[in-house]
Amino acid sequence: MTTFDKATLDALRDLREVAVRTEKRPGSAVTIWVVVDGDAVFVRSVKGPLGRWYKDLAQGGPATLEFRGRGVAVQAVPATDADSVARASRQYLAKYRDSPYAESMVRPDVLPTTLRLDPR
Repeated sequence: MTTFDKATLDALRDLREVAVRTEKRPGSAVTIWVVVDGDAVFVRSVKGPLGRWYKDLAQGGPATLEFRGRGVAVQAVPATDADSVARASRQYLAKYRDSPYAESMVRPDVLPTTLRLDPR
């Protein structure tokens, strides 16, 4: 597994929202929440498996994360192991604890949409 550089990890750890633009739909970016645990970057679809950007990434499509005027090319890998899902859940609850939507990101129907993002 290739990891992101420290500056990218630090930015993703600090930012509340980033945009994701999938290669399948390059004309529209979607705002999402992203969390970092160690050197792993995770995303989830609050809409569960029905989220448009999630469907594009779950099918193996590449994407670009956009934040602070940069674009970072990523590839999604389903995070199906219980440890990764739990790590992502802890980070979502910690990072977004002051949001009324934090609990939405750890609903049972959302957990299977956990994706680890790797640089490409």
